[in-house]
Amino acid sequence: MRIHVVDHPLVAHKLTTLRDKRTDSPTFRRLADELVTLLAYEATRDVRTERVDIQTPVTATTGVRLSHPRPMVVPILRAGLGMLDGMVRLLPTAEVGFLGMIRDEETLQASTYATRMPEDLSGRQVYVLDPMLATGGTLVAAIRELISRGADDVTALCLLAAPQGVELMERELAGAPVTVVTSSIDERLNEQGYIVPGLGDAGDRMYGSAG
Repeated sequence: MRIHVVDHPLVAHKLTTLRDKRTDSPTFRRLADELVTLLAYEATRDVRTERVDIQTPVTATTGVRLSHPRPMVVPILRAGLGMLDGMVRLLPTAEVGFLGMIRDEETLQASTYATRMPEDLSGRQVYVLDPMLATGGTLVAAIRELISRGADDVTALCLLAAPQGVELMERELAGAPVTVVTSSIDERLNEQGYIVPGLGDAGDRMYGSAG
């Protein structure tokens, strides 16, 4: 597994405001959207392309376009929805699937409650969106589901990661074609499974605590 921590002043600036508990939900959503676009720029460096001949107003030339099958973007509900616009802004022709997963707050184990994506992902590059790589259980389960459907290149975009989550993914997904792109690997997890210093519950900060 590869992990890429994006080191950029704008990333650090936006992340600092996201961490601040005084940042309200509308501002949090806007900054998360902007931060995801910056992460997506790095995450798509290896997106597959094919050569194409075109005619400019001046002459004939050769360029590139996204190859088929198109990449797929899969936000993990619900917090991953807040990352979707920032991702498809760079990949407007990508298909979008959805994966609903929930973590048991006592056992910290993830379970799937909804899926909406093709059964066959053979030959597809897939970009998974999940704000927090905390214990790692949710992303491991999600990526295993994608690989079981044939995805041969999976990139997870996370606003933050914890060392424990990274270690779990490296252990459980050893040898799998997986990359993690994040803005920071924080210090640790606390007893409740939250990232420290972190930014709290991303879903609650984006959408409120209802439900």
